[in-house]
Amino acid sequence: MTGTVAADRAVHPSVDVVCLGESMVTFLPTRPGRLADVPSYDRTIGGAESNVACALAGAGHTVKWISRVGADGFGDHLVEAIGAYGVDTSGVRRDPDRPTGIYFRTATDRATDTHEVAYYRAGSAASAMAPGTLAPEDLWAGRVLHLSGITPALSDDCLALTRELTRRVPGRPLLSFDINHRPGLWRDADGARVLLDLARGADLVLVGEDEAAEAWDLHGADAIRAALPEPETLVVKRGSEGATAYTRTVSSGTGGADRGAGDTGERGGGGARDRSAGDTVVSVPALRVDVVAPVGAGDAFAAGFLSATLRGLPVEARLRHGHLMAAAALTVAGDLATPPSRAHADRLAALDADAWGTLRLGPGWTGADEPEVRTP
Repeated sequence: MTGTVAADRAVHPSVDVVCLGESMVTFLPTRPGRLADVPSYDRTIGGAESNVACALAGAGHTVKWISRVGADGFGDHLVEAIGAYGVDTSGVRRDPDRPTGIYFRTATDRATDTHEVAYYRAGSAASAMAPGTLAPEDLWAGRVLHLSGITPALSDDCLALTRELTRRVPGRPLLSFDINHRPGLWRDADGARVLLDLARGADLVLVGEDEAAEAWDLHGADAIRAALPEPETLVVKRGSEGATAYTRTVSSGTGGADRGAGDTGERGGGGARDRSAGDTVVSVPALRVDVVAPVGAGDAFAAGFLSATLRGLPVEARLRHGHLMAAAALTVAGDLATPPSRAHADRLAALDADAWGTLRLGPGWTGADEPEVRTP
């Protein structure tokens, strides 16, 4: 089967996607300013993998989140808040000896010099995730297992767990890996190289063009693909320029045979081209968005792409759904947004190239009947 995720990738998949990783209680400032000056904060939740889980559940998929949290009030809040999105949290373990991670951040753009983040996650419950501490029936419960490069940076045990999960073994679910390079989390200078090695074991890899340049000194989507030929699908996010997907079909073998993440027969809006190496390359421009806060967009993009992959949509549509889900996140203040209805997203994703190029989305667009604003 190509063009969709095979239903029998896991032995007995009970959900669409399993997301594994740390989530933290997040404190957002009630007004702009330095952390030293902000008098009060609003409490919310944040975590790359749980963000993906919540967005996928909001898009109508069955999702399970696996992690460890402390046996404390913040752990209670995380499990309840993520569960309220419709995510199965039965695979979350409570740690009586380690706390739930928390962090504070300023209201400014992460890319600016004035942005501050204060993490209190060292020695957190999630950092104790290790091989043998999580139930295999939970890890392989989905058609897709989604990981990110944040987890292996948390501790040596978390790195060992991620190495184990990215090994190519028969029957594993489709392995999705978002690079999420966080240099400040790594304990030594080898973090970037480790991420590259881990990504080579995945079936679907998502990476930002900017983070590939920072981590690996790779510039341009083709250079990234040359360094990562193993994944059957590679998605390079190019910021305001859009996103490019490299896909190929692989014959049955170990490491989750009968891959469905990439269908080389897809063509998209004139953006696809065949490559001699067997890839088909599809590029889709980014949307015009009135940005409220540039946080959570990468996780939302991953959720949109995975959602469309699970539905067996063409590669161009997968990229467009990624952009649409990212636009939902960009137009709210926090990491998580209410996604558009499936029918709404499908209608926008089906626009012709000219209409897509003039689409503009602002706050509240996911709940509006006609949210698009045409630009001259």
